[in-house]
Amino acid sequence: MENKKDFSMKEAMMFSHKVAQLSKAMWKCVEKDWQGWIKPFGLNINEHHILWIAYHLEGASISDISKYGVMHVSTAFNFSKKLEEQGYLTFSKKENDKRNTYVKLTESGRELLLRTIEAYEPEEYGIFGASLKIRELYGKFPEFDELMAVIRSVYGNEFMSILDTTVTKIDQEFDEVNGQLLPNKLQPDAKRPDEHEDEETEKLATT
Repeated sequence: MENKKDFSMKEAMMFSHKVAQLSKAMWKCVEKDWQGWIKPFGLNINEHHILWIAYHLEGASISDISKYGVMHVSTAFNFSKKLEEQGYLTFSKKENDKRNTYVKLTESGRELLLRTIEAYEPEEYGIFGASLKIRELYGKFPEFDELMAVIRSVYGNEFMSILDTTVTKIDQEFDEVNGQLLPNKLQPDAKRPDEHEDEETEKLATT
């Protein structure tokens, strides 16, 4: 016995058309802004996204990158390999998981990612600028509750859990200092111990 549809074919087509058209329009804008943001650092979107995922998951498998980066596994591997060759990632296997390849940020990779974050300029983002009008009207940015419910249904709870984790990490691990986002463990005014030693050496040298 067939399940009775509680929607019409016309309703389904109009919904699918709207989703496709809006998604394509939004992605074109996001893609343009994202590429403009990271171009000075010699990265493309997939490479930058992989660095983000490796940072947030602190040891992600190629399968994780494929899943959470919404890219084919071969794309995830090839661009991760390119980042490894440039010294931004390391590849490894786990003793209890020889099948999967895991990637981790090197210090150079972490520094590169943090430099891109410091260079972030929200005013240059089309979607962000358009959303400011909604924030002015309602006191907050759009939260996309319905869209997130749809994505959760398609990609699962784990996908959305990782999204929540990444947003929480940005909130907890970065502070705004002089209009820039900086990791809160390394503020510009909080000098490293070796910097204090250098200052003392300079003082002794000038006395």
